[in-house]
Amino acid sequence: MTSTVKSRELSTRPAAAAYVERVCFKLGPPRLIGAELEFLTHTPDGARPALDSLAAALGEYAPRNISSTSPGRPLPGGSVVTIEPGGQVELSSSPYPSVQELARSVDADTRRLESMLNAARIGMVSVPADRDREPQRLLVLPRYCAMEDRFTTIGPFGKLMMCNTAAVQVSVDAGRDREDVARRWTMLEAVGPALVAAFACSPTLRGAPAGSWASQRMRTWLELDSSRTEVPSSGDPIADYSAWALDVPLLCIRGEGENWEAPPGTTFADWIADAARVGRPPTTEDLDYHLTTLFPHVRACGHLEIRYLDAQPDGQWVVPAALFDALLSGPDVIDRAGRIAAETAGRWVDAARDGLADPGLRRAAESLAHLAAENSPDHRTLLLDLAERCRRATAPTDRHSTGKESA
Repeated sequence: MTSTVKSRELSTRPAAAAYVERVCFKLGPPRLIGAELEFLTHTPDGARPALDSLAAALGEYAPRNISSTSPGRPLPGGSVVTIEPGGQVELSSSPYPSVQELARSVDADTRRLESMLNAARIGMVSVPADRDREPQRLLVLPRYCAMEDRFTTIGPFGKLMMCNTAAVQVSVDAGRDREDVARRWTMLEAVGPALVAAFACSPTLRGAPAGSWASQRMRTWLELDSSRTEVPSSGDPIADYSAWALDVPLLCIRGEGENWEAPPGTTFADWIADAARVGRPPTTEDLDYHLTTLFPHVRACGHLEIRYLDAQPDGQWVVPAALFDALLSGPDVIDRAGRIAAETAGRWVDAARDGLADPGLRRAAESLAHLAAENSPDHRTLLLDLAERCRRATAPTDRHSTGKESA
């Protein structure tokens, strides 16, 4: 998340809160949808590829965090390539006015990416959890060093999340006005547990503590650091998000050297109130960076980034994209979705652990898929198939597997 406003010092909490509201929630008629797809990568022997091998394979599309001389160009369909700490490769699409246009672009870019990596004998697989390899961080940038140091004090889940998991994320416009944002945000949060259950397909994660979970990937987030993942709710998500963001402890403070350590327990609001804690006053650029270290289930990035779903097999990421697009297609549909999900709202742990084996979550997921099918003429069949799969309580499966299922 990067602001186009010139960086300036922040001397009061109200000024910082107003800034967060402005950059995190861009108001206007909802028109666009985007997606981010993450893939695990592997060499022919199943190991993680070296970063220089990834950089060479990606060429002009390589991100600058693995190739300082790369122009970092987007792929022909507009998707930007990034590399995650464990060597996962991520495609971040351009926004499009329809799911059909989004799918055409992202699928073409995925094929292009796969072709480039295959030419370098690097495989990529759309699976949400690494079943075979212990977590290993390849990126040694100060941000990820700080993240691992912070999360290691909590348990093993931080490194597992960073290195051994992959997600599909769907991005949608925030809303027309504050009332519309509240309606959309509240629904996306409420349906989350049912949809985590519907799309859960990561029962095995190498390195995870013992326990049977439908989504080990989601488990890593739930076990991670609740101060950084759970946004309090008063009914006004714009005000709630800005207040919460300022009260989350700093993960790191970007600097010139390799040590980005932040004073333990210091929040952004603390930094504003007492610049001596860090040695200088904070700026809007610092706040922009702090916002990227927050990981709620729905993240405000100007648009709304829905972050709670497992990576889907076999190009099936389009199913959740079509589902969210339909559920957000109008105020009446949004309200109906919220009512369907009311009984399962907040049941994140149950959803990640039990998935569709839980009767309440299964009923809610099936009903939400039917509602989406009613409001998606272009993807009705896909969504009816989803409803039937939820009714049968079966997880997503790779219909056209041609190679390794895990790296």
